[in-house]
Amino acid sequence: MRSRKFALIALIFLAFSCKTKKVIAPLEDYPKGQVFFEKSDLLSTVLDKAAEEDKLVFIDFYADWCLPCKMMDEDVFSDQTTADYLNDNFVNYKIDAEKGNGPDLAQLYNIQAYPTLLFLDTKGRVLVSKMGVAYHTELRKLGDQALELKN
Repeated sequence: MRSRKFALIALIFLAFSCKTKKVIAPLEDYPKGQVFFEKSDLLSTVLDKAAEEDKLVFIDFYADWCLPCKMMDEDVFSDQTTADYLNDNFVNYKIDAEKGNGPDLAQLYNIQAYPTLLFLDTKGRVLVSKMGVAYHTELRKLGDQALELKN
């Protein structure tokens, strides 16, 4: 009887201790597809580039721990059609809202959740915003709204 209890306990222990946990990779390990995100630490540099290219600015506020942010990187920003649309019409900028200059920009734009997506004019004024995930069709509609407001 004792050997059965021991075997049962050992089996349960092995079942739970050998179970692998899915580890969420850091944001930089996820594929970015073809969307080109500016690497500048300063929003003013991004705004200047947008003015030079006569484009609007698309900003993705994210956090490293944010699973929906990672889903957007994996599913939305890696899509060729979406990437072409964003690259052709906007200067794209990703901001980690919890590191570097991110907390200041998050406060400036009153970011309450991640991801938050903003479309800005070249003066840094918000034209269109979306709190939460936006997949391909919705993201394109938001971009189109911003482009209409530009004209």
